[in-house]
Amino acid sequence: MQSTKTIGIIGGGQLGKMFIENASKISAIINILDRDATCPASTIANQHIVGSITDADEIQKLSDISDVLTWEIEHINVDKLIELQQQGKTIIPNPEILKIIQDKGTQKTFYKENNIPTAAFFIATNKEDAKEKLAQTNFKKVAVKASTGGYDGKGVFIADVKSILENEVEIPFDGDLMIEEFIPCKKELAVLVARDIHGNNAVYPAIEMEFNESNLVSFLISPANIDVSIEQNAKKIALQCADAFNSAGLFAIEFFLTENDELLVNEIAPRPHNSAHHTIEGFYTSQYEQLLRVLLDKPLGSTEMIAPCAMVNIVGAENGEGNYRLKYEKELMQLQGVFIHLYGKKTSKPNRKLGHVTIVHSDRNELIKLAEKVRTLVEVEIVK
Repeated sequence: MQSTKTIGIIGGGQLGKMFIENASKISAIINILDRDATCPASTIANQHIVGSITDADEIQKLSDISDVLTWEIEHINVDKLIELQQQGKTIIPNPEILKIIQDKGTQKTFYKENNIPTAAFFIATNKEDAKEKLAQTNFKKVAVKASTGGYDGKGVFIADVKSILENEVEIPFDGDLMIEEFIPCKKELAVLVARDIHGNNAVYPAIEMEFNESNLVSFLISPANIDVSIEQNAKKIALQCADAFNSAGLFAIEFFLTENDELLVNEIAPRPHNSAHHTIEGFYTSQYEQLLRVLLDKPLGSTEMIAPCAMVNIVGAENGEGNYRLKYEKELMQLQGVFIHLYGKKTSKPNRKLGHVTIVHSDRNELIKLAEKVRTLVEVEIVK
Protein backbone atom coordinates (compact mmCIF):
# COMPACT_ATOMS: atom_id res chain seq x y z
CA MET A 1 0.00 0.00 0.00
CA GLN A 2 1.39 3.37 -1.00
CA SER A 3 0.14 6.56 0.55
CA THR A 4 -1.37 9.04 -1.89
CA LYS A 5 -0.61 11.95 0.44
CA THR A 6 2.77 13.66 0.28
CA ILE A 7 4.11 14.84 3.64
CA GLY A 8 6.35 17.90 3.99
CA ILE A 9 8.61 18.20 7.04
CA ILE A 10 10.08 21.54 8.06
CA GLY A 11 13.54 20.54 9.24
CA GLY A 12 15.73 17.65 8.16
CA GLY A 13 17.52 16.59 11.34
CA GLN A 14 17.57 13.23 13.07
CA LEU A 15 13.88 13.35 13.99
CA GLY A 16 12.99 13.85 10.34
CA LYS A 17 15.36 11.07 9.34
CA MET A 18 13.86 8.56 11.77
CA PHE A 19 10.36 9.58 10.68
CA ILE A 20 11.24 8.93 7.03
CA GLU A 21 12.87 5.60 7.91
CA ASN A 22 9.58 4.50 9.41
CA ALA A 23 7.48 5.99 6.61
CA SER A 24 9.50 4.07 4.02
CA LYS A 25 7.84 0.86 5.25
CA ILE A 26 4.65 1.90 3.45
CA SER A 27 6.44 3.88 0.73
CA ALA A 28 5.07 7.20 1.97
CA ILE A 29 6.42 10.20 0.06
CA ILE A 30 8.26 12.67 2.31
CA ASN A 31 9.76 16.02 1.34
CA ILE A 32 11.93 18.16 3.62
CA LEU A 33 13.09 21.74 4.00
CA ASP A 34 16.51 22.30 5.57
CA ARG A 35 19.31 24.74 4.80
CA ASP A 36 21.96 22.03 5.32
CA ALA A 37 22.45 20.11 2.06
CA THR A 38 23.90 17.20 4.05
CA CYS A 39 21.40 17.15 6.95
CA PRO A 40 20.59 13.68 8.36
CA ALA A 41 17.30 13.32 6.44
CA SER A 42 18.75 14.52 3.13
CA THR A 43 19.83 11.09 1.88
CA ILE A 44 16.40 9.47 2.25
CA ALA A 45 13.88 12.27 1.56
CA ASN A 46 11.92 12.23 -1.69
CA GLN A 47 12.78 15.89 -2.31
CA HIS A 48 15.02 18.18 -0.29
CA ILE A 49 14.48 21.91 -0.60
CA VAL A 50 17.74 23.47 0.54
CA GLY A 51 16.62 26.62 2.32
CA SER A 52 15.97 28.28 5.66
CA ILE A 53 13.20 26.94 7.89
CA THR A 54 12.44 30.55 8.87
CA ASP A 55 12.06 31.78 5.26
CA ALA A 56 8.42 32.16 4.22
CA ASP A 57 9.21 31.68 0.52
CA GLU A 58 11.07 28.41 1.19
CA ILE A 59 8.19 27.11 3.33
CA GLN A 60 5.85 28.02 0.48
CA LYS A 61 7.97 25.88 -1.87
CA LEU A 62 7.64 22.92 0.48
CA SER A 63 3.90 23.52 0.77
CA ASP A 64 3.54 23.57 -3.01
CA ILE A 65 4.88 20.01 -3.32
CA SER A 66 3.26 18.55 -0.18
CA ASP A 67 -0.32 17.73 0.83
CA VAL A 68 0.24 17.97 4.58
CA LEU A 69 2.91 19.83 6.54
CA THR A 70 4.51 19.15 9.92
CA TRP A 71 7.77 20.05 11.65
CA GLU A 72 10.59 18.48 13.63
CA ILE A 73 11.91 21.64 15.30
CA GLU A 74 10.16 24.60 16.94
CA HIS A 75 12.29 27.48 15.69
CA ILE A 76 10.55 27.97 12.36
CA ASN A 77 8.41 30.62 10.65
CA VAL A 78 5.10 30.00 12.38
CA ASP A 79 3.40 33.08 10.90
CA LYS A 80 3.81 31.61 7.41
CA LEU A 81 2.29 28.33 8.61
CA ILE A 82 -0.70 30.15 10.09
CA GLU A 83 -1.14 31.97 6.77
CA LEU A 84 -1.02 28.67 4.86
CA GLN A 85 -3.51 27.09 7.24
CA GLN A 86 -5.90 30.00 6.73
CA GLN A 87 -5.60 29.33 3.00
CA GLY A 88 -6.75 25.75 3.56
CA LYS A 89 -3.46 23.87 3.91
CA THR A 90 -3.46 20.87 6.23
CA ILE A 91 -0.84 21.48 8.93
CA ILE A 92 -0.44 19.12 11.89
CA PRO A 93 -0.22 20.11 14.71
CA ASN A 94 -2.14 23.37 14.45
CA PRO A 95 0.57 26.06 14.05
CA GLU A 96 -1.22 28.23 16.62
CA ILE A 97 0.17 25.72 19.17
CA LEU A 98 3.68 26.45 17.96
CA LYS A 99 3.03 30.15 18.57
CA ILE A 100 2.40 29.22 22.22
CA ILE A 101 5.35 26.83 22.51
CA GLN A 102 7.93 29.13 20.89
CA ASP A 103 7.73 31.59 23.80
CA LYS A 104 8.41 30.10 27.23
CA GLY A 105 6.46 32.84 28.98
CA THR A 106 3.44 32.33 26.72
CA GLN A 107 3.74 28.58 27.23
CA LYS A 108 3.69 28.87 31.03
CA THR A 109 0.80 31.33 30.92
CA PHE A 110 -1.10 28.82 28.78
CA TYR A 111 -0.61 26.17 31.46
CA LYS A 112 -1.89 28.53 34.13
CA GLU A 113 -4.94 29.55 32.10
CA ASN A 114 -5.82 25.89 31.48
CA ASN A 115 -5.27 24.75 35.09
CA ILE A 116 -2.31 22.60 34.09
CA PRO A 117 -0.07 22.16 37.17
CA THR A 118 3.31 23.87 36.79
CA ALA A 119 5.93 25.62 38.93
CA ALA A 120 5.30 29.18 40.13
CA PHE A 121 6.71 31.71 37.67
CA PHE A 122 6.72 35.27 36.41
CA ILE A 123 7.67 37.00 33.17
CA ALA A 124 10.23 39.81 32.90
CA THR A 125 11.16 42.11 30.03
CA ASN A 126 14.89 42.05 30.85
CA LYS A 127 17.37 41.04 33.56
CA GLU A 128 16.89 44.26 35.57
CA ASP A 129 13.13 43.80 35.55
CA ALA A 130 13.73 40.19 36.62
CA LYS A 131 15.79 41.31 39.63
CA GLU A 132 13.16 43.81 40.75
CA LYS A 133 10.43 41.17 40.56
CA LEU A 134 12.59 38.51 42.19
CA ALA A 135 13.05 40.75 45.22
CA GLN A 136 9.27 40.63 45.75
CA THR A 137 9.02 36.82 45.73
CA ASN A 138 9.74 34.14 48.31
CA PHE A 139 11.72 32.10 45.79
CA LYS A 140 15.03 30.75 47.12
CA LYS A 141 16.31 29.31 43.86
CA VAL A 142 15.16 29.87 40.28
CA ALA A 143 15.46 28.63 36.74
CA VAL A 144 15.80 31.63 34.45
CA LYS A 145 14.88 30.87 30.84
CA ALA A 146 15.25 33.01 27.75
CA SER A 147 11.68 33.33 26.48
CA THR A 148 12.66 32.48 22.92
CA GLY A 149 15.43 30.63 21.12
CA GLY A 150 16.43 28.07 23.75
CA TYR A 151 16.71 24.34 23.05
CA ASP A 152 18.44 21.23 24.43
CA GLY A 153 19.21 22.98 27.69
CA LYS A 154 20.55 26.15 26.04
CA GLY A 155 18.87 29.31 27.26
CA VAL A 156 18.50 28.05 30.85
CA PHE A 157 20.28 29.52 33.87
CA ILE A 158 19.84 28.14 37.41
CA ALA A 159 20.92 30.16 40.43
CA ASP A 160 20.12 31.10 44.01
CA VAL A 161 17.99 34.20 44.22
CA LYS A 162 20.29 35.73 46.85
CA SER A 163 23.31 35.48 44.54
CA ILE A 164 21.37 37.22 41.76
CA LEU A 165 20.08 40.01 43.97
CA GLU A 166 23.50 40.59 45.51
CA ASN A 167 25.14 40.67 42.05
CA GLU A 168 27.32 37.65 42.75
CA VAL A 169 26.09 36.17 39.48
CA GLU A 170 24.50 37.82 36.47
CA ILE A 171 21.65 36.50 34.36
CA PRO A 172 23.35 35.71 31.03
CA PHE A 173 20.40 36.51 28.75
CA ASP A 174 19.10 39.75 27.29
CA GLY A 175 15.49 40.37 26.33
CA ASP A 176 12.32 38.72 27.60
CA LEU A 177 12.70 36.15 30.36
CA MET A 178 10.58 33.54 32.09
CA ILE A 179 11.65 32.98 35.70
CA GLU A 180 10.27 29.98 37.56
CA GLU A 181 10.77 28.69 41.05
CA PHE A 182 13.34 25.89 41.06
CA ILE A 183 11.62 22.70 42.15
CA PRO A 184 13.72 19.99 43.83
CA CYS A 185 12.42 16.80 42.30
CA LYS A 186 13.08 13.12 42.77
CA LYS A 187 12.40 12.21 39.15
CA GLU A 188 11.86 13.78 35.75
CA LEU A 189 9.20 12.02 33.73
CA ALA A 190 7.66 12.32 30.29
CA VAL A 191 4.43 11.08 28.73
CA LEU A 192 3.84 10.94 24.99
CA VAL A 193 0.34 11.55 23.62
CA ALA A 194 -0.81 11.07 20.02
CA ARG A 195 -4.08 12.67 18.93
CA ASP A 196 -5.75 12.14 15.55
CA ILE A 197 -7.89 14.60 13.58
CA HIS A 198 -11.06 13.01 15.00
CA GLY A 199 -10.04 13.68 18.62
CA ASN A 200 -8.99 10.12 19.49
CA ASN A 201 -5.98 9.81 21.79
CA ALA A 202 -3.24 7.24 22.33
CA VAL A 203 -1.15 7.60 25.50
CA TYR A 204 2.21 5.95 26.14
CA PRO A 205 3.46 4.78 29.55
CA ALA A 206 5.49 7.29 31.56
CA ILE A 207 9.21 7.51 30.83
CA GLU A 208 11.84 8.16 33.51
CA MET A 209 14.66 10.45 32.40
CA GLU A 210 18.14 11.51 33.48
CA PHE A 211 19.91 14.62 32.19
CA ASN A 212 23.59 15.41 31.78
CA GLU A 213 25.31 18.65 32.75
CA SER A 214 24.20 20.24 29.46
CA ASN A 215 20.53 19.46 30.21
CA LEU A 216 20.41 16.87 27.41
CA VAL A 217 18.55 13.64 28.07
CA SER A 218 21.38 11.18 28.72
CA PHE A 219 19.38 8.13 29.76
CA LEU A 220 15.75 7.09 29.93
CA ILE A 221 13.86 3.96 30.88
CA SER A 222 10.33 2.71 30.42
CA PRO A 223 8.37 1.72 32.38
CA ALA A 224 9.18 4.38 34.95
CA ASN A 225 9.71 3.22 38.53
CA ILE A 226 6.71 5.05 39.99
CA ASP A 227 3.50 4.16 41.80
CA VAL A 228 0.47 3.29 39.69
CA SER A 229 -1.36 6.35 41.04
CA ILE A 230 1.45 8.66 39.82
CA GLU A 231 1.45 6.94 36.41
CA GLN A 232 -2.31 7.41 36.12
CA ASN A 233 -2.08 11.05 37.16
CA ALA A 234 0.73 11.73 34.65
CA LYS A 235 -1.39 10.27 31.84
CA LYS A 236 -4.41 12.27 33.01
CA ILE A 237 -2.45 15.55 32.97
CA ALA A 238 -0.90 14.68 29.59
CA LEU A 239 -4.39 14.20 28.15
CA GLN A 240 -5.45 17.48 29.77
CA CYS A 241 -2.60 19.17 27.87
CA ALA A 242 -3.65 17.57 24.57
CA ASP A 243 -7.26 18.61 25.21
CA ALA A 244 -6.15 22.19 25.88
CA PHE A 245 -4.28 22.27 22.57
CA ASN A 246 -7.31 20.73 20.83
CA SER A 247 -5.24 19.65 17.83
CA ALA A 248 -4.08 16.53 16.10
CA GLY A 249 -0.40 15.77 16.52
CA LEU A 250 2.21 14.19 18.72
CA PHE A 251 2.91 15.82 22.10
CA ALA A 252 5.73 15.00 24.54
CA ILE A 253 4.84 16.32 28.00
CA GLU A 254 7.78 16.62 30.42
CA PHE A 255 7.12 16.54 34.18
CA PHE A 256 8.88 17.20 37.45
CA LEU A 257 7.90 14.72 40.16
CA THR A 258 8.38 16.63 43.42
CA GLU A 259 9.47 15.26 46.76
CA ASN A 260 5.77 15.29 47.71
CA ASP A 261 4.78 13.24 44.65
CA GLU A 262 3.24 16.25 42.96
CA LEU A 263 3.45 16.34 39.16
CA LEU A 264 4.34 19.67 37.55
CA VAL A 265 4.50 20.18 33.80
CA ASN A 266 7.88 21.54 32.75
CA GLU A 267 7.67 21.82 28.97
CA ILE A 268 5.77 20.35 26.03
CA ALA A 269 7.22 19.49 22.63
CA PRO A 270 4.61 19.34 19.82
CA ARG A 271 6.62 16.87 17.72
CA PRO A 272 8.61 13.62 17.99
CA HIS A 273 10.91 13.88 20.97
CA ASN A 274 14.22 12.60 22.28
CA SER A 275 12.39 11.11 25.27
CA ALA A 276 10.57 8.60 23.06
CA HIS A 277 13.27 7.13 20.78
CA HIS A 278 13.01 3.88 22.73
CA THR A 279 9.58 3.31 21.18
CA ILE A 280 11.26 2.29 17.90
CA GLU A 281 12.25 -1.12 19.24
CA GLY A 282 10.42 -1.26 22.56
CA PHE A 283 6.80 -0.63 21.51
CA TYR A 284 4.40 -2.04 18.94
CA THR A 285 3.92 1.45 17.53
CA SER A 286 6.87 3.84 17.59
CA GLN A 287 6.40 7.58 18.02
CA TYR A 288 7.29 8.00 14.34
CA GLU A 289 4.72 5.51 13.11
CA GLN A 290 2.13 7.11 15.37
CA LEU A 291 2.78 10.54 13.84
CA LEU A 292 2.67 9.02 10.35
CA ARG A 293 -0.74 7.54 11.13
CA VAL A 294 -1.96 10.93 12.36
CA LEU A 295 -0.69 12.77 9.27
CA LEU A 296 -2.22 10.22 6.87
CA ASP A 297 -5.50 9.98 8.83
CA LYS A 298 -5.04 6.31 9.66
CA PRO A 299 -6.12 4.59 12.92
CA LEU A 300 -3.85 5.23 15.90
CA GLY A 301 -1.58 2.33 16.79
CA SER A 302 -1.17 0.36 20.00
CA THR A 303 0.84 2.02 22.77
CA GLU A 304 1.56 -1.32 24.42
CA MET A 305 5.16 -2.05 25.32
CA ILE A 306 6.81 -5.10 23.73
CA ALA A 307 9.37 -5.27 26.54
CA PRO A 308 10.99 -2.92 29.07
CA CYS A 309 13.29 -0.59 27.17
CA ALA A 310 15.84 2.14 27.69
CA MET A 311 17.81 4.68 25.69
CA VAL A 312 21.30 6.14 26.02
CA ASN A 313 22.26 9.21 24.02
CA ILE A 314 25.43 9.37 21.95
CA VAL A 315 26.87 12.90 22.17
CA GLY A 316 29.99 14.59 20.90
CA ALA A 317 33.18 14.39 22.96
CA GLU A 318 34.19 17.37 25.09
CA ASN A 319 37.73 17.46 23.71
CA GLY A 320 37.19 18.86 20.24
CA GLU A 321 35.27 18.68 17.00
CA GLY A 322 35.65 17.18 13.56
CA ASN A 323 35.29 13.76 11.98
CA TYR A 324 34.45 11.09 14.50
CA ARG A 325 33.65 7.48 15.15
CA LEU A 326 31.89 5.46 17.80
CA LYS A 327 34.87 4.05 19.61
CA TYR A 328 33.24 0.82 20.88
CA GLU A 329 30.81 0.19 18.04
CA LYS A 330 32.01 -3.41 17.64
CA GLU A 331 31.45 -4.15 21.32
CA LEU A 332 27.98 -2.59 21.23
CA MET A 333 27.01 -4.63 18.19
CA GLN A 334 27.84 -7.84 20.03
CA LEU A 335 25.27 -7.16 22.77
CA GLN A 336 21.85 -8.77 22.40
CA GLY A 337 18.90 -6.42 22.59
CA VAL A 338 21.05 -3.37 21.82
CA PHE A 339 20.31 -1.20 18.78
CA ILE A 340 22.60 1.57 17.52
CA HIS A 341 21.13 4.62 15.79
CA LEU A 342 23.66 7.02 14.26
CA TYR A 343 22.16 10.16 12.74
CA GLY A 344 24.71 10.71 9.99
CA LYS A 345 25.89 14.13 11.16
CA LYS A 346 29.13 14.99 9.41
CA THR A 347 31.05 16.40 12.35
CA SER A 348 31.16 15.97 16.11
CA LYS A 349 30.98 18.97 18.44
CA PRO A 350 31.01 18.97 22.24
CA ASN A 351 27.64 17.65 23.52
CA ARG A 352 26.16 17.53 20.02
CA LYS A 353 23.60 14.75 19.67
CA LEU A 354 25.10 12.28 17.20
CA GLY A 355 22.91 9.26 17.83
CA HIS A 356 21.39 7.04 20.46
CA VAL A 357 21.35 3.43 21.55
CA THR A 358 18.13 1.67 22.51
CA ILE A 359 18.16 -1.35 24.79
CA VAL A 360 15.37 -3.93 25.14
CA HIS A 361 15.16 -6.72 27.73
CA SER A 362 12.28 -8.75 29.15
CA ASP A 363 13.52 -8.19 32.73
CA ARG A 364 13.67 -4.55 33.91
CA ASN A 365 16.49 -5.19 36.38
CA GLU A 366 18.59 -6.88 33.70
CA LEU A 367 17.71 -4.02 31.36
CA ILE A 368 19.22 -1.54 33.81
CA LYS A 369 22.44 -3.60 34.04
CA LEU A 370 22.66 -3.79 30.25
CA ALA A 371 21.99 -0.08 29.90
CA GLU A 372 24.74 0.72 32.41
CA LYS A 373 27.15 -1.32 30.29
CA VAL A 374 26.02 0.53 27.18
CA ARG A 375 26.68 3.85 28.92
CA THR A 376 30.35 2.89 29.23
CA LEU A 377 30.54 2.07 25.52
CA VAL A 378 29.03 5.13 23.81
CA GLU A 379 32.29 7.07 23.74
CA VAL A 380 32.82 9.21 20.66
CA GLU A 381 36.38 9.88 19.55
CA ILE A 382 37.62 12.46 17.08
CA VAL A 383 39.32 10.98 14.03
CA LYS A 384 42.30 13.03 12.93
